[in-house]
Amino acid sequence: MPLILCASKQKPPSPSPVFSPLPSIFASPCLCSPLPRKLQAGRPARPASGIRGSEGPLRLGRAWARLAGAPKILVPWRTTLTRIGGQYGAGTESYFTLLRFLLGLNILGALFQGALTLLPLLLLGPIPGPPSQGVHQPCGPYDPLPQGLVDYPTLLINLLSGEGHLEWSPLFYGFYPAQLSGGTFRLPVAYLLSTFVSGLLCLLLILHRSVSGLKQTLLSESGALTSYSHRIFSAWDFGLRGAGPVELRRRALRYELQVELEEASERKRAEARTRAQWAGLWATRILLNLLVLAMLGAAFYGIYWAVDPNKVLQNVPVVLETPVLRLLVAYLPSIFISAANLLLPPVFGLITGLEGYPRSRQLQLLLLRTVFLRLASLVVLLASLWNEITCGGKPEAEACATCGYNSAERPCWETRVGQEMYKLLLFDLLTALAIPLLVQFPRKLLGTVCCGRLGRLLGTMEFQVPEEVLGLVYGQTLVWIGAFYCPLLAGLNAIKFLIIFYLKRFSLFFFCSPASRTFRASAANFFFPLVLLLGLAISAVPVLYGIFVIPPSKLCGPFRGQVTIWAAVPHAIQGLPRTARDFLFFLGTLSFAVPLMLVSSVLMVYTLTLASSYGRQVSKLKGHIKMESKSKVLLAQRIVALSGEERDL
Repeated sequence: MPLILCASKQKPPSPSPVFSPLPSIFASPCLCSPLPRKLQAGRPARPASGIRGSEGPLRLGRAWARLAGAPKILVPWRTTLTRIGGQYGAGTESYFTLLRFLLGLNILGALFQGALTLLPLLLLGPIPGPPSQGVHQPCGPYDPLPQGLVDYPTLLINLLSGEGHLEWSPLFYGFYPAQLSGGTFRLPVAYLLSTFVSGLLCLLLILHRSVSGLKQTLLSESGALTSYSHRIFSAWDFGLRGAGPVELRRRALRYELQVELEEASERKRAEARTRAQWAGLWATRILLNLLVLAMLGAAFYGIYWAVDPNKVLQNVPVVLETPVLRLLVAYLPSIFISAANLLLPPVFGLITGLEGYPRSRQLQLLLLRTVFLRLASLVVLLASLWNEITCGGKPEAEACATCGYNSAERPCWETRVGQEMYKLLLFDLLTALAIPLLVQFPRKLLGTVCCGRLGRLLGTMEFQVPEEVLGLVYGQTLVWIGAFYCPLLAGLNAIKFLIIFYLKRFSLFFFCSPASRTFRASAANFFFPLVLLLGLAISAVPVLYGIFVIPPSKLCGPFRGQVTIWAAVPHAIQGLPRTARDFLFFLGTLSFAVPLMLVSSVLMVYTLTLASSYGRQVSKLKGHIKMESKSKVLLAQRIVALSGEERDL
């Protein structure tokens, strides 16, 4: 037990306005009397103040702490996130922290893409024109620019669908030429390098974030930081200034204690169940999971029908003559995907609440089901596009025999994939803008107008963290898939995330109330990056397949004329000096790969062995701590017993 020094019985002076006192809910009465005068007289005299006195190192330490904490001031939205954590809990704060992290990832990706592809094109030039204006070629023709005057409805449709003049712009893959003027800068290699560097940087940053979140999760689950005494006696920050931060910190601690109490009550209810109750609960869980699978299957079939692989809807005469219907058919996959993502997650939330899991497990199940819905819907869309581009994986088919892909339908198939990702991203932004305006604001208005239980039901809205997080993961996965085919997509997504941050903050403070049931923030800090890693892994499959397997378009893009997109890398290596060329080719041989794998295996075994030994040592130390606590309890009981015997005597 730490020694607690208490004040005297006299009236304490008023607290300083600089530092906040401990709030009243955590203040405890004085447990000890003032120190005797003899002890006070026996204390050594305080040394003189100054840089050589005892206050000198203290002042230097405070100055160094301020200097070390200066970079934190530059962190964007630090005050806003603190306010959100104090008013709505750490779980809601974790969503905005993840949004800020993804905004940084997109800004870095946009900088890499712009510096390696767009900037050299603008500086070295020339700006390329359309490849074949009215000229028939074996894999064409391909003329994306409209002829003659274009009316305003068509311009709006082109802006929303990425066609027309926008199709032949730096926004999409087909605009970039195979070679710049001068011939020294290899744009195809820089194009590939920007994609791989951005993906690797995202992977490293997400791994770093997930490892830090894993440490917090292990600490919270081990019980070292979940005791109520830790929350009350060790979690207060005495450096808080003003009444506002004090109140926010008090609320944050209250939410943490609420999470602890909810999980403890859930564990007690689970321990009190009988075998018959467990059997009925598992039967209910199986039936509910079958219902979830049925809803997912219906959603995937609707998305496959909306893609319209046979072009039935696009060739209807009414659709061809009406611009609005053309736009609706073009956005039909996006509409179906967004509708499934909006309607099914609330149903999944109701189903998860009936399965009898603890709050943290409910959050994980809801995230897994929702991320499976969102990412699997993208997989269905990409599979439909693959079937359309590669003739169902049959290069010997009549439509794909000439160029290796369906050049009659998609003369520049990379731009087609980029357009689909562009439309999905744009529709996701429009959906995020429409929900507060068309759903939350009318509901809040009706809640203020209506009275009684109906008014409380309509006006009470909670910020659904799992659904909002999956929206961020879905948008970021779109960028990872489409960044190769739409190089400026990361910049557009950064603008979208910036708009979403202020929009969600406004809707949180004005429309939503604090959640009735909270969850542990440490689990969110680990699980959210894990879902991001899953999205990155899924998005890497179609991008790598397009780079290594599908032949590039013959009429557009920086890889025209190559067998595959990756073939540009060996072709560029051939132009290097012999020493560098031999070294790079050696890195791709088995003579380098086998020793590297052996060394990696040895290091992995060593790391696992070291971690296991550390784990055993930690277990022994925990056992010693338990024995020490038990011996102290026994000693205290013995002292109480002896004091009782002396009192009897």
